[in-house]
Formats: sequence, structure tokens, C-alpha cells
Amino acid sequence: MPEAYLVDAVRTPVGKRGGALAGIHPADLGGHVLAALMRRTGVDPGAVDDVILGCCDTIGGQAGDVARTAWLVAGLPDHVPGVTIDRQCGSSQQAVHFAAQAVLSGTADLVVAGGVQNMSAIPISAAMTVGTQFGFTTPFAESPGWRARYGDQEVSQFRAAEMIAEKWGISRERMESFALGSHVKALDAIDSGRFAAEIEPVGDFAVDEGPRRGTSPASMAGLKPLRPDGRLTAALASQISDAASALLVASEDAVRVHGLAPRARVHHLSVLADDPVWMLTGPIPATRRALARTGLSIDDIDLFEVNEAFASVVLAWAAEVGADLARVNVNGGAIALGHPIGATGTRLMTTLLNELERRGGRYGLQVMCEGGGQANVTILERL
Repeated sequence: MPEAYLVDAVRTPVGKRGGALAGIHPADLGGHVLAALMRRTGVDPGAVDDVILGCCDTIGGQAGDVARTAWLVAGLPDHVPGVTIDRQCGSSQQAVHFAAQAVLSGTADLVVAGGVQNMSAIPISAAMTVGTQFGFTTPFAESPGWRARYGDQEVSQFRAAEMIAEKWGISRERMESFALGSHVKALDAIDSGRFAAEIEPVGDFAVDEGPRRGTSPASMAGLKPLRPDGRLTAALASQISDAASALLVASEDAVRVHGLAPRARVHHLSVLADDPVWMLTGPIPATRRALARTGLSIDDIDLFEVNEAFASVVLAWAAEVGADLARVNVNGGAIALGHPIGATGTRLMTTLLNELERRGGRYGLQVMCEGGGQANVTILERL
């Protein structure tokens, strides 16, 4: 049976909104990690079959197939193509899936997968306003077909996160404890140098900006809810951020021909969707199906990366699948480190790969909630 191997992975530090990466053109931000990946792996860039980058809100500097542009501005060979994909928050995780599927099918041997997002320059959901001159202001609200199926009810990630907190009985205090833990773990990882090997500095910028040393139960308790009478506050949601990340996926033939030393193999990849109104519950059935398909149990997984879009999402997921939170997001998550949407999937995978190696673990599972109620699941096996 063919295999898809992960050769190496790299990311920029994650910049906070208006921070160190805010003024960098998305193509240059993406190009930075692409050049670093080629340098780190030692692979001839001309041997790469394709470049697949995740990116959302592909307007302005993120438009025009930023994957192709990023490769070119990095000074890499003209003949290598690139494609940009959008599966919302899971875009770069899906890029890995497409890359691995190309390798597993035998139609490619070396594929770069990653993502880029400058949310400071191009605000989240900016692409949804482009059609206003024609009266279309969202992807669904004005659609007669959508209204016929789902009615006129509000569809938003904020409402979904509140609905999850209510359904699973997750208190604000419980979420605040989880969020505080995210900052504590992220700061410990930074201070211990655990991110150093996976980060390619951008100039003098080499450390993630998101984690807050002043975060405390008292400071979180004083914040106003995002919705009237709600439980969620800004402290319980992922941070708006800027970053890029990328990894190299290789076939068995490529590993042999190029003399590569892969770090992991893709043990499983899948994607599943759930109710789009609930939107953020997809990781629950997606994880269950991934484990059923592989014959693994939740206890067989050494580490989990579950994107912290909101604290309620991760806590409900853990309660449903029976995961030990001590093995979830052990170096902090998006609440502390940020969520540069298009780049988050491979940012998480880069961190997961490094932490599996540090701990000597075998299996790592990554899952993300995504717009439309979708969820990608990847299980890596460390080599």
C-alpha cells in the first residue's frame, strides 16, 4: 500500500492583529515559509509537483491564487504550479489532505501544503461584502434556497458557540479556566523554547505575539459577553492573527530518490460535515468516524490538536469523544496563540509533529471546526 510521508514542517511566528506581521504582503508572508521549507528539506524546488495553500477572504493581496504568487515571490522555479483552496478554518489542513491524496494516488511525488492569512490587512469575512452592489451580503442569508431549507434564523459562529455552551452545560467559569490554561501552556512552551525549531523568524520577529502574561481569572471575569446574556467573551474565543505555515508531503519513491528522512506518515485523513447552523460541532462525529475507520481508540492517541475557535467547542468535543484534556493542545491553542484562518491547519500540524517527537508519542490526531459545519481529521504516525 502506498504511503504519504511528512518530510518537514515550518511556520512563521503568529502575529497578533496590528502586530509584527500586519504590514507584510500575504504573498511575501507565504513565500517566506515556502523558501524556508525548501531550504530546510534540501529538496530541489524544481522537483515539487504542486503547491497547495489554504487561504480565506481571497481578495486584495490574498487574491489571484496566492499559492502561485507566494511561490514566485520566494524566487522558486517558474514551472511549479500552485493552487489556493478555501475550506474555511480547515483550509490548510485540507491542503495537506489534497497533497497526501495526490501522493497516495500516484499522480504526484512531492507536494507542498500550507496556508497563509493576513487578517490585519484583510479582515475576517471581508470577501462576504464584495457583492453588496448586487444585494448579496452573505454567502447564505439572501439565498432563497437556503431560506427554504434553514429558515431566516441567524447563522454565525458566535451563536453556534453559545448554543454549544448551553447544550453541553458548559459554564462561563469552566470556559475561563480552560482559556487561562491555554495561555499558561503557550507561555510555558515559549519560555521553554519548544516552538523554536518549528518557527522561521521574520526578520527580528521570532516569538508568537498572542499569549498574554497578564491573563487572570479576574481579568477574564470582568469582560462583557459577546452576545447579550451570553456566556462567551473575547477571552474565550480565538484571536485574530497573521501567519503562514507549510510542510512537504512525499511519496515513497520521492523519499528514496531524494534521500529524505521523513518524520511522520499520514495514518488517516477524512472530512465530515454536521449541521451548518450549529456549525462548530463537526469535530465530534468526524473524530468518531476517524477512530472507527482506523480501528484506533481514543486512548491510542498520544496527542490531540483541536482548534480553539471557542472554548466551548473543545470542551464539548472532549466530553463527547472521551478525550483526556491533559493530552489536548498541550502547548496552548488558538485562544492564546491565535487563529490565522488559512494558516492554522498546518500551524497546528507543525506543532503536533514536533511535540510527538519531543514526547516520543506514536499517534497524533488533529481536528478543526470549520464554516458550514465541516471538520477535517488527520491522524499522524510519528516515524
